Amino acid sequence: MMPGQRMNPKQMKAMMKRMGIAQEELEGVEEVVIKMKGKELVFKDASVTAVTVQGQKTFQILGTPQERERVREEAKGEGGIPEDDVKLVMAQTGCSASEAGKALQETDGAPAEAILKIIASRM
Repeated sequence: MMPGQRMNPKQMKAMMKRMGIAQEELEGVEEVVIKMKGKELVFKDASVTAVTVQGQKTFQILGTPQERERVREEAKGEGGIPEDDVKLVMAQTGCSASEAGKALQETDGAPAEAILKIIASRM
């Protein structure tokens, strides 16, 4: 093939196969999120292609990203209460995890109010 000549898709596919390159369009992709420190890139209705070269798979994303601030995800226990809050209430009051969780649920997840509630109930 001479430089500058165009290759038809069939020839291109055959050449890629000889080189051990496979390409696959992913169907039904709704959203792609790339999480970085402090922010996220969100691609809505993105076109994603998986390319496998010598057993190594890479992904190509086509679309326009929207940048948004990354919200810290907390480990949630029962009832959607963060485990850190349950541990804080337990440490300050010496109560059990279930008692701390119940007090946090009754105070809409406010640790300070839950601590005061437990202390007041013991007096």
